[in-house]
Amino acid sequence: MTDLRRHLLAGQVIPAHPLALTATRRLDEQRQRALTRYYVAAGAGGIAVGVHTTQFAIRDPRHGLFEPVLSLAAETIRVELARAPRPLARIAGAMGRTEQAVRETTIAARLGYDAVLLSLAGWQEDSDVAMLEHCRAVGEVLPLFGFYLQPAVGGRVLGYGFWRRFAELPAVVAIKIAPFNRYQTLDVVRAVADSGRTDIALYTGNDDNIIIDLLTRFRTGTAPRRIVGGLLGQWAVWTHRAVEWQARLREEDIPGPGWLELAPALTDANGAIFDAAHGFRGCLPGIHEVLRRQGLLAGTWCLDPHEGLSPGQREEIDRVLARYPGLTDDDFVAEGRDRWLRP
Repeated sequence: MTDLRRHLLAGQVIPAHPLALTATRRLDEQRQRALTRYYVAAGAGGIAVGVHTTQFAIRDPRHGLFEPVLSLAAETIRVELARAPRPLARIAGAMGRTEQAVRETTIAARLGYDAVLLSLAGWQEDSDVAMLEHCRAVGEVLPLFGFYLQPAVGGRVLGYGFWRRFAELPAVVAIKIAPFNRYQTLDVVRAVADSGRTDIALYTGNDDNIIIDLLTRFRTGTAPRRIVGGLLGQWAVWTHRAVEWQARLREEDIPGPGWLELAPALTDANGAIFDAAHGFRGCLPGIHEVLRRQGLLAGTWCLDPHEGLSPGQREEIDRVLARYPGLTDDDFVAEGRDRWLRP
């Protein structure tokens, strides 16, 4: 666990892995593998699989895709890293009540995953004590990557008190802060600082505020705390560019003014891709649409046939692509795409 902590504390780009489907809504193994190869080649410091971006419905018995999708990603990562070894954190998503979450985490551990991103979306009416016992049980199987999920996509408000006690769990290695809310983001940072834990890495999941999160020094204790990296659905696209930004942020003690121009541009682009105008209903198809245009996906299909781009969303994506061409990594993808799509 020491190496994992050190790796996460260094600050990594961790894309949330999408699900590649055929037009008949079956797993497209060739393109699923190509996406994983893309993230490895782009220099991602981790990959999160089985999370919201991978579609929670993979757990539905009708699809039976949870273990196959995690297994395919783990095996692809193993093969790619055998060619060029380097640290890469394999993060598995787990959700549901304790029995389900422990079962999913056990599968992930068997497949070689390093930590579990634990969603508390199934605990809407439970006490902090009950949720913490749940987290403790899951943490006995794999290290915990805490997750503050925004309510708009199934999360719940979790106060300072919860995060203060969560930070005391020995299994916690990192926290993804994704409430899309500045007050709630501060609750997590302050709670971890007050716990005295310096071995818990803070990661942004606030796709609407990525750059500002990474630039901010939070003065919540004797020393400023930083959000050191991101585990993001937004970083499922344009990943190579995100890795370049992360490398620059590591090198700059005093970030230059260009970051304050990049920040709203990326937020504007995210608003189109994630379909903020319609309460994020089109966020997964929006990610797929960008990857489709790059030739990595064949379509925008989701397991739910009713889940698609919202009215006007495609035009919004057209707009941000035209306005902010510097955000994309199209040239990088074009150079490697055929290689990643090989059988």
